[in-house]
Amino acid sequence: MQEITATSPMRLDALLASEADMSRVQVQRLIKDGAVKVNGEVVRKPAHRLREGDRVVMSHSDIAPSDADVSIESIDLKLPVLYEDDACFVINKPAGVAVHPAPGEKDNATLLHGIAYLFGERDLPFSESATLVHRLDKETTGCLLVAKTHKAHAELQAQFQDRTVKKTYLALVAGIPDPPSAVIDSPVGRKLTDRTKMSVLRTSVSRDAKTTYRTQQAFDDCALLECDLHTGRTHQIRVHLSSIGHPILGDPTYASSLSEKITVHHGIKNLCLHSWKLTFVSPADKKKKAVECEMPPPFAAAVGK
Repeated sequence: MQEITATSPMRLDALLASEADMSRVQVQRLIKDGAVKVNGEVVRKPAHRLREGDRVVMSHSDIAPSDADVSIESIDLKLPVLYEDDACFVINKPAGVAVHPAPGEKDNATLLHGIAYLFGERDLPFSESATLVHRLDKETTGCLLVAKTHKAHAELQAQFQDRTVKKTYLALVAGIPDPPSAVIDSPVGRKLTDRTKMSVLRTSVSRDAKTTYRTQQAFDDCALLECDLHTGRTHQIRVHLSSIGHPILGDPTYASSLSEKITVHHGIKNLCLHSWKLTFVSPADKKKKAVECEMPPPFAAAVGK
């Protein structure tokens, strides 16, 4: 479940597309399927005009399986399963694989195709709309939580909404942060001059965003940071670290001239951002689970581990 408050008049689908990690087409399908409420009432018109202060709630778990779910072909992507119980499992997401298909690209292998394969292996019914509990950027690696049922999906999403899930990442950044640890508390929104990017400055609609970083290891020209994600905004860690002058190495979107130079110097080919640890309460037994994922070989090689 995701809750957003409109800060200015705009179309419903435009607000959700700008704030959720989804395309306009995907958002419109959710609205038409009855998964979106405005001020407590279901609204099925994507063009519904919002007023400032309107409260919008989107719940993926309210959606019944649709044609889009059926069209996700099962593909064995050899996804490692780090943890599993009757309600959910945690997989190790590889770099370079998008979480879900882009509009018009259903044939391209994505993480959902690989998850559909895992469901088939377990003889579980697969539903695209009640599987992914959260998302990772295409180039980000590591822990990704997947629900096995609609009920588990709703319960786990509620934990993310209530911010009781602990998400810790590893990031290799340009330069050495001073101070070595700090809290970055800066709202993040879509950049006015480039809607494909997020920013802490000159945005259309900004939402609160908070990241804590701690320097784990310092090198000559870069540093390995441990980052706790207190909110889940699109590109949050990448934007926050770039905003304090320490972009993540291997990130062309939020790079600086210095980070580009260091990235080339170390021969880095991938984004050095890894979902390292994930702690949540499983709906299966109501107990806390702490899952950890080792750094992928290219990342580990970059920091000499």
